[in-house]
Amino acid sequence: MSRPNIVLIVSDDHGYADRSSLGVVDDVQTPGLDRLAAEGMSFGQAYVTAPVCSPSRSALISGQHQGRWGAQWFADSRFPDHLPSLAERFGELGYRTAYLGKVHYGPEQVGDRATPPHHGFEHTFYGLAGQQMGRLNYLRHSDAAVAEYGEFGASASAVQPMLEGDEPVDCEEFLTTELGRRSREFVEGCADRDEPFFLMLAFNAVHNFCWQLPPDELRRRGLPSRDDYQGDEPEYLDWYDGQIAPELDHGRDYYVAQLELMDAEIGRLLGQLDSSGIADDTVVVYLTDNGGSTCNFASNAPLRGTKYTLWEGGIRVPLLVRWPGAPVNGGAQCSAVASSTDLYPTLLDLAGAPESAYDHCDGVSLRGALEGESTAGHEELHWDNGFQWAVRAGRWKMVSVDQDSDGVRGLRQVEHADPGPAVRLHDLVADPGEARNLATERPDVLAELESAHANWRTTVFASHCEPSTSDDQLFERG
Repeated sequence: MSRPNIVLIVSDDHGYADRSSLGVVDDVQTPGLDRLAAEGMSFGQAYVTAPVCSPSRSALISGQHQGRWGAQWFADSRFPDHLPSLAERFGELGYRTAYLGKVHYGPEQVGDRATPPHHGFEHTFYGLAGQQMGRLNYLRHSDAAVAEYGEFGASASAVQPMLEGDEPVDCEEFLTTELGRRSREFVEGCADRDEPFFLMLAFNAVHNFCWQLPPDELRRRGLPSRDDYQGDEPEYLDWYDGQIAPELDHGRDYYVAQLELMDAEIGRLLGQLDSSGIADDTVVVYLTDNGGSTCNFASNAPLRGTKYTLWEGGIRVPLLVRWPGAPVNGGAQCSAVASSTDLYPTLLDLAGAPESAYDHCDGVSLRGALEGESTAGHEELHWDNGFQWAVRAGRWKMVSVDQDSDGVRGLRQVEHADPGPAVRLHDLVADPGEARNLATERPDVLAELESAHANWRTTVFASHCEPSTSDDQLFERG
C-alpha cells in the first residue's frame, strides 16, 4: 500500500468517555467508532493544542502550534495562511481532496484562504461556523431560514446556507446524514476512477444544540421538540442558559442521540470502503476538536474538567487510527503522548511524502508507534490561552490560571466551566483525574515547569498580544 487513501474524521466536542467499547458510560452505543478502535490503534494520551475549536483546528490543518502566529483563543484565532495546508500537500502528491462539514478557523469569509476551496480542497460542502457563533444548525441551512430568523437569530441558530466552492446552497436535510451521504459518494467516485484521495469529514456533531433532531428521531426516542432562537440579541444569553446543563431537560438524551447518529454515518462510511474494495488501502483517523463539553452533557470520565479549560477533560481527546498496512493493529493501545499536530506529518509519511513536506511541523510522525516500533511520544506539550496556560512534561502537568481575568469570569458565568485554582500541579501517571494538587508539595517541579513554559513561549509565540476574552466572545463563538 504505497499510496493509501486517507480519511480524517473530526467531530465537535465529543466526550472522552462517550464510546460504548470503553465501558465507562452505559447509555451510548457507538458500533462505528468501536469497530474503528477494534481494527486499529487507540491513543489514550492524545491531546489537541487548545480547549476550544478555532485555534485547535488551525493547528490541525497546518501541523504547527497556533501560538506561532499569536493565536490563543477565539478572538485572535485565524487560518495560518503563510503555511501549506494538509490538503495542499496531498494535492502535490496527486490525491483528490474533499472537505465536508464545519469550518471554523476564525472570522472566515467566503473566498478567504480560510475556506476549504482556497487551501487545497477540490470538492467541498461546508458551513462557516465563524459567522454563526461557532456552530452549524443540524436541520436548517437556507436563505429562507435566514429571512425567517432575522439577522441575529440566523447567526445565533446558525442557519446560513451551506457552501459548495464559493457558492451558497440550501440544505434543509439533517446535516449529519447529508455529510455522511456526500462522503460515501466521494469515496465511491474515487474508487471507481482508481484515484487516491484525502477526505476531511468535519461533523458538527456533537456541538450544542443537540435537540435539533429530525422529527422521526425525536418520536423514536420519546423526546420533546424545542425551538431555535429567533429573538434579538439582548434576550439571547438568558435563552442560551436554558439550553445547557443543568437547565436543559433531557440534555444527555439529546446529546446521545446526536452522537449515535454521527456514529451510524461513520459506520456507513466504513461499510462504503468495504463495498468499494478499498478498505485495505485506506487509513482512517478519528478525533475530536477539543475536550467534551459538559455543559452540553458530554462525559469526560475518568478525566476532570470540560471544554474551555486546561483540565485533562478540556484537552485530552479520543484518537483512533486504522491503518490496515500496520503490523500492529486490531485493538492495539498506544501509551505515547501524542498531539493533534502529529497528524499532519503522520498522514503524509504514510502517503510516501518526503520529509521536506512536513519538516515545518511541531508534530512528529506516529508511524513508528503504528508499526509497534516505538511508544516514545512528546517529552513536553504546552497550552497557552492568555488567561490560562499549562505544560505537560513526562508524568507532570502544571496549570496556571489568572483568576481575575475576563476570560475566567466569562467561563464561569456563561459556560459554567471551572478552570480550577490559580496554580496546580498533578502527577498524571498516579492521578490522571487530577484530584490532588501537589503544587505546595513539589515546588521544585513547579519551578522547572514554569521555566520550561516561559522558554517555550519565548520560542514559539510570534505575537504576545493578549486576546480579548469578553463574555460575548466566549459564548457567541463557543
